[in-house]
Amino acid sequence: MKQIIEDKIQVLTDLVSRAQLAGQLGMQYSGDRELYTILGYKENLQYSDYWLQYDRQDIAAAIVDKPAEATWRGSIAIEENSDAEETQLERAWLDICKELRIKSKLVSLDKLTCIGRYGVLFMGLSDAINKETLITEPKGKPKLLYIKVFSEGQATIDKFETNPTNSRYGLPLLYNLTIQNNSNGSSEIFRVHYSRVIHVVRNPLNDDVYGSSVLKKVFNRLMDLEKLTGGSAEMFWRGARPGYAGKLDEGYQLSADDEEELLKQLDEYEHNLRRILVNRGLSMESLTTQVSDPSSHVDIQIQMISAQTGIPKRILTGSERGELSSGQDSVQWKEIIQTRREEYAEHAILRPFIDRLMALGILPEAIEENYEIGWSDLFAVGDKERADIGRVRADALKQYASQPGAEYIIPPDAFFEFFLGLASNEIELINEMKEAAMLDESMEPEPEPEPEPTPTPE
Repeated sequence: MKQIIEDKIQVLTDLVSRAQLAGQLGMQYSGDRELYTILGYKENLQYSDYWLQYDRQDIAAAIVDKPAEATWRGSIAIEENSDAEETQLERAWLDICKELRIKSKLVSLDKLTCIGRYGVLFMGLSDAINKETLITEPKGKPKLLYIKVFSEGQATIDKFETNPTNSRYGLPLLYNLTIQNNSNGSSEIFRVHYSRVIHVVRNPLNDDVYGSSVLKKVFNRLMDLEKLTGGSAEMFWRGARPGYAGKLDEGYQLSADDEEELLKQLDEYEHNLRRILVNRGLSMESLTTQVSDPSSHVDIQIQMISAQTGIPKRILTGSERGELSSGQDSVQWKEIIQTRREEYAEHAILRPFIDRLMALGILPEAIEENYEIGWSDLFAVGDKERADIGRVRADALKQYASQPGAEYIIPPDAFFEFFLGLASNEIELINEMKEAAMLDESMEPEPEPEPEPTPTPE
């Protein structure tokens, strides 16, 4: 009991420290001006703030979803060697991925980790026959029945390792996992041992337990976008349909019946039931329309979000000026995703999960200690791109071949490499095919001369 109390005190101390730091945000002029308060920004952000923003706002969802979905797109394989023969580990991994829909779970885990400070992958093992079993390490060689992913809000840390001589010092020992019962809307909390979960943190700095939400540094910008887009819609709603001012004619007295009738007509007009006002002694004048274009202000917020998240602006918004993202943005985005695969997804999610499965005997041991993760090729050329490249190369080759003496100025191999962008092995294959074609042509027998026609006797 004493240890549990000490653990909870430590958690509360960390929360208080973070709250004190957050309280200093936006302070100017020695605390005389609270900028965050003036601008309506929230100082202390919680997981619920990030989740609600992701759940409701389009750009917030794009910041989380687009990198995660691009990272895990395509096949994911374990590669033990370069031989064509499939190993036991490679086959077992493919089978378990297909059976348990591993990739879709990892995509969800990635998204939940980005929304909060961490995410948790729970492994449902066959040895967990009751709640007491869940708080202990797995026994024997259990079977993996299912996996479930939990967000920071669903997987709270119940206990930390406090022994400084333990290799897991400062890391979680037990989690409280909240599992929803969709049939009746209830929920139940299970205490789970750390060996039954994979704890995922994105870009940890000096803390292996808590990272930072991808929405944290851009949260104020997301709020500004809500103001700009929501405010512009409200501005158009109110300004595009201007109000009207009524002016009584000089000397005219509006009776109670006339006033009631006028109010009735105005109410019908406002709710689109009538488009003509009939009155006497009263002139109606339209107020000046005040509607401005918010696009430049919105663009600034998008640029700042793009700068922080690393997502190119055109990728983030999907298109710009009716055009799809440019080739430069596409290459830059693929490079970002490739780095994200290698430095985050593989080392923070995939390898810990695969290694844990091998340690539990669910996957066979690797033949070699350093197995490789086979990701799909992000830079693979599609059919349309391949056809476009072929067309351009064919035009360039036609121009080259039509110029007399061009081969003396630029040798064919140099033209293939520097102008057509072919690799050395491709150039070598072209030369071999050309020589083979010339050899076949030289070996063809000459056609026999046709016999002269026999003269017809006169």
